[in-house]
Amino acid sequence: MLNKVNLDDIRSFVLIAQQGNFTKAAEVLSVSRSHVSRQISALEKQMGVTLLIRTTRTLRLTEAGKQFYQQCEAALGQIDQALLAAVDDTEEVRGKIRINCVGGYLGEEVVSPMVCEFMTHHPGIEVNLEFSSHHIDLISDEFDIAFRMGKLDDAGYVAKRLLSLEMATLASPAYLKCHGLPEHPKDLINHRCITGSIKKWHFQQKNTPSQSYSVQVNGQMESKNGRVLLKAALTGNGIIRVPLIYCQQEVQRGELQHVFNEWTIPNVEFSAIYHRDRYQPQRLRAFINFMKDYFEQIEKKSLKLSP
Repeated sequence: MLNKVNLDDIRSFVLIAQQGNFTKAAEVLSVSRSHVSRQISALEKQMGVTLLIRTTRTLRLTEAGKQFYQQCEAALGQIDQALLAAVDDTEEVRGKIRINCVGGYLGEEVVSPMVCEFMTHHPGIEVNLEFSSHHIDLISDEFDIAFRMGKLDDAGYVAKRLLSLEMATLASPAYLKCHGLPEHPKDLINHRCITGSIKKWHFQQKNTPSQSYSVQVNGQMESKNGRVLLKAALTGNGIIRVPLIYCQQEVQRGELQHVFNEWTIPNVEFSAIYHRDRYQPQRLRAFINFMKDYFEQIEKKSLKLSP
């Protein structure tokens, strides 16, 4: 009986496990929910194993279902890669690349120009570029590559470090004249702070990096867009902590100034994340190579400009 198991039924099962319910899986497959339900029932009957426990409100994998899902997901991934390898034109860089990136300065002023330049070199390329900062799953969210800040620990993906971003704590002269200059990070609890998603700010003593201090700041304004944070600080609304690359000109012009002299912030890595596949379409290999060269040039220019 096992040799008669339908591969489409297995694909539907894997998709249900990824999506978390029958309805979403049916929408992805453009079929009815009842059709997907019949597929799973047929699969369980042929295997003689219960893969999913279903109630009116919940859906969960059995232990057998978990093992079956993990192995099938990997196997189907290999099949999909084999299909791509068979049909991909290895001589011409063409097709669609789906990219997700943090927004604001990094997305609009750094990644976007890089993507546009790559497209001028390869007219057969189509790009879907989306800006967001939430955690994504490259497979279920259907992206080829993502750009993110911070430490990345998912062993299932390749994380290529592109830039080491110098961080800064800044405020406008008008704000500091009105509210005073904090001497220690702990003083921030008595100040107006403008935050992104991170509200616990970590600092190191400049001359003794082993000496550190973390403070939970109170944000009078919160936004995940770096440009918004910058505008709020420039208008005297509080203290921000952002990559210095966001506002180098404003600092040079004196419109923003560093809040601390004796305390620094550890650099934050900006990385590209992509699938750890043995096979990659030619368009993605070309984009990754172009991306590496592009950011190497940016880093070299930054080193030359450093005092």
